[in-house]
Parts: sequence; structure tokens; C-alpha cells
Amino acid sequence: MHENTERTLTRDCPAVQIPAGNTIVLHAGDTVFITQSLGGSYTVATEMGLARISAQNADALGLEVSSEAPAAAPGHAGDSGAPIDEKRVWDQLKTCYDPEIPVNIVDLGLIYDCLITPRNGNGALVTVKMTLTAPGCGMGPVLAQEAKAKIEALPGVDEAEVELVWDPPWNQAMISEAGKMQLGIL
Repeated sequence: MHENTERTLTRDCPAVQIPAGNTIVLHAGDTVFITQSLGGSYTVATEMGLARISAQNADALGLEVSSEAPAAAPGHAGDSGAPIDEKRVWDQLKTCYDPEIPVNIVDLGLIYDCLITPRNGNGALVTVKMTLTAPGCGMGPVLAQEAKAKIEALPGVDEAEVELVWDPPWNQAMISEAGKMQLGIL
């Protein structure tokens, strides 16, 4: 982690405004503070508030592109013909982090369901039901897209669908023991 590290952007850089989920551009020469770097993305404090910079844009922060980024393009991984294991999907989802809370989306209790449907010789379809800590959070589509991309990077997966659901409503009791330990609420 690069917590509370001051950086000057080396180039214009797309980012996602937190919690609104709007795409913005941070400009070369802007000073930002990295507040969290988990799962291959960076949460930065800017003059406009918090923003999330993807692993693909780490060079704008003067950092190397993260090795935590998905290694395979969507669709490519399914070509391996290897069967997908549900544990691997859950482990891959543990590399997705809420940009404001330093806990992965699995331990935060945001993943409600994972269904793997094998397809004849074409990899599997993985369907995940996911919620958010607050229904109005604009980061929902961003987190869902990140989860989808990371699942599709797994060998044996041809396609992933991540559905945002609100029932049952999320509450702190859904956080795993490991997540509670990370947050210091155990």
C-alpha cells in the first residue's frame, strides 16, 4: 500500500469520482495523495475530493502498472477449456476493493451469490449477485465492472455477469470476521 503518499501526476489521467461514480480527468501537474492502493487501483485525495485511478493509469502517479490487474482479456480465458472452480472465483473477487473502505468486496459482505454454468467447450458463464453498502452509491457500476473483468480473466471463464441487488439490504453484520478485524470492529 502507498497510503498517504503525495504524488504529482505526470500526465492527464482519467479517474472515477468517489462516491458519485462520474468519470473525470485529473491533470498533469496536479498534486494528489494516495489514500489506498488495493486490488490494483488507487484511491487518491484531490482538490475535488476522492477519486479512483485504475491500475492501467498507475504510470500517471509515477508508479509501475500493477501486477494485480487482470492478466487476460475478457473472453480469452474461456478458451483454455479448463473447468472453473467456484473457490477461484471467490478468491478473484477478493482482489476487488471498495475505494473508501480498505476491505475486499467478499469480506465486506457485498457478494450474495455465485453461480457457474458450464458451456459446451466454450468455458463457463459466471453469474454473481452483488450489493453495495448504500443503494445510492455511484460506485456500484464501477465495482460491478471491475468484478466482471476480474472474473472474466480467470481460465475457464467465457463470460461473467454481475447483477446489483438490494435484497437483503446490506448491514455491518454481513462483514466477515476477517473484514471486521481489518476494520477494527471485532
